[in-house]
Amino acid sequence: MTTDTTSIDTVIQPPSVAEYLKLRREGELRAFSPEAAEIGLKGTLFAVTLRHENEAIGMGRIVGDGGCFVQIVDIAVDPRFRGKGLGKRIMASLMEWAKNELPETTFLSLFADIPADKLYAQFGFTETAPKSLGMSCRVTRT
Repeated sequence: MTTDTTSIDTVIQPPSVAEYLKLRREGELRAFSPEAAEIGLKGTLFAVTLRHENEAIGMGRIVGDGGCFVQIVDIAVDPRFRGKGLGKRIMASLMEWAKNELPETTFLSLFADIPADKLYAQFGFTETAPKSLGMSCRVTRT
C-alpha cells in the first residue's frame, strides 16, 4: 500500500474504545477488556490519534499524575502504514506536549519493545538498568 503521509491527520484526542482495542491488537500489544479500555482511556492526560480517511491508524497516549510521574503508553501503528515515520510523528506530538505542559522535574517513562527502543532513544529515552529495572504484573482474579 502506498499512502502519502500528508493525507494522514494527527488528531489531538484518544481513539474510541473500539479503535483502541483494534490498534492494540494490530500493533501486537497486550489485550485489554473493553471495560478496562473504557476506564483507562478516561485517565489520559494527552493523546494523539492518527487518522487516514477517518480511520484510526495510529495512536499514542500520556497517562499519570500530571506532575511527578507520567508514562508514555499505547504507541501503535496499523501494520499497513508502518515504515512511514508515523511512530516518530506520534512521539514528536507526545514529547512536544510533555515539554510544554509538564513540570520540568517530571519523571517521564515508557516500556520499550525491541526494536522500538531505537525510536524512543531519538527522543532522549535511555535504559535505566542496572540502577533500576522495569517490572510489571497483570491483575487477575482467582
